[in-house]
Amino acid sequence: MTFFVTSVGMGKGGDLGGLAGADAHCQALATAVGAGSHTWHAYLSTQARPGQPAVNARDRIGTGPWFNWSFAQLGAPQNAVISANLGELHGDTLVQAQRGSNLFKQSTRNEHGQLINGVGDTPPIQHEILTGSKWDGRAYDDNADHTCNNWTSSTIGSAQVGHSDRIGNGSSWNSSNATKGCSQAALESTGGAGFFYCFAIN
Repeated sequence: MTFFVTSVGMGKGGDLGGLAGADAHCQALATAVGAGSHTWHAYLSTQARPGQPAVNARDRIGTGPWFNWSFAQLGAPQNAVISANLGELHGDTLVQAQRGSNLFKQSTRNEHGQLINGVGDTPPIQHEILTGSKWDGRAYDDNADHTCNNWTSSTIGSAQVGHSDRIGNGSSWNSSNATKGCSQAALESTGGAGFFYCFAIN
């Protein structure tokens, strides 16, 4: 396993303790299921601030390939490829976009191999996954807040999210819509829970 969705959020809405806090959460969850030998990073972008350059989610997660839990644990990792590389993950070229990634409902699982509740499932729906990113995995460069103040706010602001089941509002796994706010309640009100994607960088 070199990819998963967090099975639990951090309980403070968009306040993840910054990138460092989110990375530590990924590492702890992975370690708890025996995958701690990898170094794990959260798939999150941050926006530029005075004296602080933007960070692109795609630049934090290594180069691939990445595998999910469901088949890899059964000894057939070739059947569990999430994506071979960054280009296919984000559809950088026309050919790569046509080939696409394998990020769909049945393959986008948490560290326990469980599916994420999405559209059509019994509530609560939790398919909105925090990314703070555009479709290409890069940070926003406008003046709006797309990252809950770079993952430190549980009050004001907003976060860009993707849909783990790729259903609704553009059907993008990493950039579907903005949340209504940064509190835990705001995330939950539109079908989220403060989950995010974790990728092994090695």
